[in-house]
Amino acid sequence: MIVISNNVQLADDEVELSAIRAQGSGGQNVNKVSSAIHLRFDIQQSTLPYFYKERLLGLKDKRITKEGVVVIKAQQFRTQEQNREDALLRLIELIKSVAKVEKARRPTKPTRASKLRRLDSKNKRADIKKLRGKVDH
Repeated sequence: MIVISNNVQLADDEVELSAIRAQGSGGQNVNKVSSAIHLRFDIQQSTLPYFYKERLLGLKDKRITKEGVVVIKAQQFRTQEQNREDALLRLIELIKSVAKVEKARRPTKPTRASKLRRLDSKNKRADIKKLRGKVDH
């Protein structure tokens, strides 16, 4: 059982984990041992609440395919167990990130005093630049 929050949990069979060979250099071990983990999680087939599914499918994230499948590849660590934990943690973080509802921004206007300060500084700057001109005799 994968615990996302107090009232949201995922069954283990909803997440497909498979061991693959890690990419890149790594010496003798990397070519023989399948230590990287490939995680696949189908959002639409999951038991997540509708709110989570809708927000996840609306994300512009390269880890989510057009079909609504989250694909995470974990190969940071040397052991398969550590990579499995890393992949699951990254999935949990992704799901938790859509649960946060951002506060709507209320547009503000500059105050009258700040407008006057701005105009005064512009006038002072203009006066300084006028003094740089040629002097008429």
